[in-house]
Amino acid sequence: MALPACVETLWNDLEAVRGQIFKEVEGLSQAQADWKPAPDDWSVGEVLHHLGLAETGFGRLTGRLLKDAGDAVAPWPADLKALTPLPPPPPGPGKAPETAIPTPGQPVGKLVDELRTVRQRTRQTIERLGTIDPRPLKFSHPAFGAMDAGQWWQLQVRHDGDHLDQIRAVKAAPGFPRA
Repeated sequence: MALPACVETLWNDLEAVRGQIFKEVEGLSQAQADWKPAPDDWSVGEVLHHLGLAETGFGRLTGRLLKDAGDAVAPWPADLKALTPLPPPPPGPGKAPETAIPTPGQPVGKLVDELRTVRQRTRQTIERLGTIDPRPLKFSHPAFGAMDAGQWWQLQVRHDGDHLDQIRAVKAAPGFPRA
């Protein structure tokens, strides 16, 4: 399906950062995936589980916004050339909602497979996003305030990027198992 250029860019950004995440975790042993730099830190496996839970939540949110809008959903405006920009991030680390708190100790291969499956569903959601005007479909984020459906998916790109950095930091931390 052909997407509006800005939605195609969004999809490409989602795929690019996810590809980097997959590259970072490729070949990790279970011991490496479960290792934490400190007791309150997340392991790489927990980060992967969190990413899958969060992206599933973004997809459900988009579905709910579309359902709530019903017949009032407007088609993609021909003159819409850019998604509404995402606001700058608030200072400091965010706090995951209860629905995106990871479970430790899950098999790393299963987590990677689940991320691939979630991304297939996300593609369907992004295709739907490319057919409607995302701007009226708003939902409030605890740190950013009201955001439209396009902004929520831009946040997913930023979110994946933040956790890519976290994965790299865990792997670079002193004591990270080498096998």
